[in-house]
Amino acid sequence: MIRSMTAFASRTGDLGPVSWVWDMRGVNGRGLDLRLRLPDGLDGLEQALRAQITAALTRGNVTVTLRLTRDEAGGGMRLDEAALTAVLQALDNVQERAFAMGVTLGQPTAADVLAQRGVLVGAVAEADNGALVTALTQDFAAMLADFTAMRASEGAALLDVITGQLSRIAELIEQSATAAAERAPAQRATLQAALARVMESVAEADPARIAQELALIAVKSDVTEEIDRLRAHVAAARDLLAQDNPAGRKLDFLAQEFNREANTLCAKAQSSTLTAIGLDLKAVIEQMREQIQNVE
Repeated sequence: MIRSMTAFASRTGDLGPVSWVWDMRGVNGRGLDLRLRLPDGLDGLEQALRAQITAALTRGNVTVTLRLTRDEAGGGMRLDEAALTAVLQALDNVQERAFAMGVTLGQPTAADVLAQRGVLVGAVAEADNGALVTALTQDFAAMLADFTAMRASEGAALLDVITGQLSRIAELIEQSATAAAERAPAQRATLQAALARVMESVAEADPARIAQELALIAVKSDVTEEIDRLRAHVAAARDLLAQDNPAGRKLDFLAQEFNREANTLCAKAQSSTLTAIGLDLKAVIEQMREQIQNVE
């Protein structure tokens, strides 16, 4: 079963006053290219995510985005003891300096002290990042399962398309073999006519040399090897599609070999019928190659 490199998955979750949204997208790529966009302060999360992804995927450009939201109101408030001490010490220093200079200051109220930045903070600031990273890692595993399931679903659709294209290629290969056989009488007549013209214009001709040239011409126009290799490529592609392991790279290489043989077939055609079949063959091979680009 093949898998596509194109997929999408998203997921939401929460832990106390912290909620999050995951977003995971994948497109085709030559290798496995990971781009993780994560908030700061979540030590160990990126390493855990990369380990999960590399264990599940082998190819594709994959982008993972995590957005965190902290509910400050729902978490209550608390005093930051260090900040409070610093503010009170500063106020004491100000009062002493003012007294030394003969300046009378009004006494600050508790509300004035609490209004100083950093004295009163949200209780959520004390959230255990270790527990949060553990929860996020577990939640990501579920989203990754959804992501790989979509790749498998897309892969099943790709399999149907590529299988159909391979069947069409196999049909065109057999049509090429038939057309190549049907052109044989015309080729013989053409060679005989050419040989007659040569014999008429040359007083003495070396029979061995003529036989050698005719053999060379016959070899240059023979497409038996190309047809045999194309048949072998079809069988190899079907075997790859039946495997459980990722086969995208091998299929991509095989598509190039398909195209090489089809080009040679057209170059040797010497027949309008065979040329037309060869062009159709090249068109289907190119369509298949485009589909193969999305196979993991």
